[in-house]
Amino acid sequence: MTTRPFYVTTPIYYVNGKPHIGHAYSTIAADVLSRYARVRGAESWFLTGTDEHGQKIERVAAEQGLPPQEFTDRMIPAFRSCWETLSCDTDDFIRTTSKRHQDFAVEMWKRCEASGDIYLGEYEGWYSVADEAFYTEKELVDGRAPTGRPVERVKEPSYFFRLSNYTEKLLAFYEANPTFVRPEGRFNEVKSFVREGLRDLSVSRTTFRWGIPVPGAPEHVMYVWFDALSNYVSALGGDDTDAYRKFWSPNGRAMHIVGKDILRFHAVYWPAFLMSAGLPPPAQVWSHGWMTVNGAKMSKTEGNFLPPEPIAEAVGTDALRYYLMRDIAFGQDGDFSHANLLARYHGDLGNGLGNLLNRMVSSIVARSFEGRVPDADPRTLHGLEAELVQTAERAARRAGAHLDDSEPHRALEAVWELVGAANKYVDQTEPWQLAKRGETARLAEVCYAVLESLRWLATMLWPFMPGKADEIRAQLGLTPLLPTVGLDAWPSAWGGLTPGARTRPGAPIFPRFDEDQQRSIYARLGAPLPDALKASGDVAAARKSAPKNAEPRPKAPEKTPVQDAATASTVTPTTAAATPADGTITIDDLVKVDLRLGLVKAAVRVPKSDKLLELTVDLGESGERTILAGIGKHYEPEQLVGRRITVVANLAPRAMMGRMSHGMVLAVSDDQGLSVLSPDKEITPGVKVK
Repeated sequence: MTTRPFYVTTPIYYVNGKPHIGHAYSTIAADVLSRYARVRGAESWFLTGTDEHGQKIERVAAEQGLPPQEFTDRMIPAFRSCWETLSCDTDDFIRTTSKRHQDFAVEMWKRCEASGDIYLGEYEGWYSVADEAFYTEKELVDGRAPTGRPVERVKEPSYFFRLSNYTEKLLAFYEANPTFVRPEGRFNEVKSFVREGLRDLSVSRTTFRWGIPVPGAPEHVMYVWFDALSNYVSALGGDDTDAYRKFWSPNGRAMHIVGKDILRFHAVYWPAFLMSAGLPPPAQVWSHGWMTVNGAKMSKTEGNFLPPEPIAEAVGTDALRYYLMRDIAFGQDGDFSHANLLARYHGDLGNGLGNLLNRMVSSIVARSFEGRVPDADPRTLHGLEAELVQTAERAARRAGAHLDDSEPHRALEAVWELVGAANKYVDQTEPWQLAKRGETARLAEVCYAVLESLRWLATMLWPFMPGKADEIRAQLGLTPLLPTVGLDAWPSAWGGLTPGARTRPGAPIFPRFDEDQQRSIYARLGAPLPDALKASGDVAAARKSAPKNAEPRPKAPEKTPVQDAATASTVTPTTAAATPADGTITIDDLVKVDLRLGLVKAAVRVPKSDKLLELTVDLGESGERTILAGIGKHYEPEQLVGRRITVVANLAPRAMMGRMSHGMVLAVSDDQGLSVLSPDKEITPGVKVK
């Protein structure tokens, strides 16, 4: 990890519409990397802003009967508010209509002109107003831009930039800076484009007025990309400021995060403009992919340009940040799925991280140590503790390396190695049994190890989920994380928690949404309801709509009731016509029952019931489901988390205590009590029981 000052920018967003989930992805990624740099002790500067000039803005403003400046002024609050809602801690917000920006854009023009790279000519060719980009005949696809947007034939006087002079200069720069564009595949595309030979670029327009006037030729306005790209330096006050000298290359690390659709502007045009003006290019351009929504391309006609604020309101800002950074590989195309968002919320966050915190701080430590960090020597490491520490060190090392390489999704994968290891450690050491046996010294060692793991996790997760990370720290009795320049706070030394410090148990940081709440979330967000929620909703609706005074069904012949151990409910066997007199069944009967191996991800008691537990069970490819089991008199909820159990997977959903159960847990009982059926080794969840 280098501690050179870090300067990270998003694209400056076009203000013809309000922010959507694609904008949020870029901005959150920049915020994560900026926060990480600060945790490592580097000075960081995070810039975002808005691109407000161009023919497209002029037309949209006219459609609304507004002057362009008034239209853009009205759009800005939506962007500022959105980034605040998403906990994006920006250091600056640049507007291309601001004086500081326009002054430097004019300065850039003058420098490029003085170097002999700008000349007056006439442009005739294809132009896409939607893309604000020029295209050659060769680049058109079925008469449209490569993006699928319409193009117009344009012929007008224009100033040109001698981009053709920079083919070899750019290739030499790429050779000397092999990580200038990431990911590598996109860099190869850029180099291939440049090797084909660059044509001079039209950099002014005369057919509209909404832009920065060309110095000395006010009948021309600057091409919007020459104007817009200058923002990365204009925001630093130009190139003759302390901020520029600190954050720009070679002293600082200037990184632009952009979508792949605007990579050419940033990786070809922008470095050429800078070279012409006598300035060095930035350190790196990171190009991420495009995002679909529930498998469909985002478009206005489809109505799936998702505003991020309602999603953040529904599941929490930090959960949305986590999902975007974990589920969509940075640099690749990805899909925003409401179902996957809730699966990550309940699985990784609720069952994994939240349950680890809750069962340790709110349960075991609160009961056994009066809510204080137990007095245990962190240097006394038994076999299991040593393994946990090794996993923590490996997770921190890998997560740091991935964030250094701007790979947030892989960093989170590494962090979740520790989440999984800490939960497994709890299951292996069974602190609730240690408490029952009065083994206080050993219990103190176990609790300290888990609490210290949570401290490490809170630090590593702070760049991604700053709010929830600080909530974890608060429950551990720690103050919010405050990064300090020059101080590397990334976890590296085990044993940072002070014995005797008071913990502060709180509400679950990722409370589970029941099925009614989930259906409400899907409805509010206008998202398609998953089949499982449709089915359970249909069952519940059918029960509610059933006539209360319906004619009773004929009584079945009296049989000896069979006790279902797993749900503690009485089941009446079918009639003799369906079952042979000797009680045997055929193979056809057996194959109707789908027995699967499940992994318990979370377990809680059902309020007002002394025997019902609500289990969240992972069934592999079939996903997670909620199963109610009447085993609460025989098991504490924490004893079941992480345990593999056998379940009936194709049992029709049924209501119990106002909740829906989607399966049955198999168990046996004798005079010693009840025991759920489990394999004797760790078999993959979802496997069919034969």
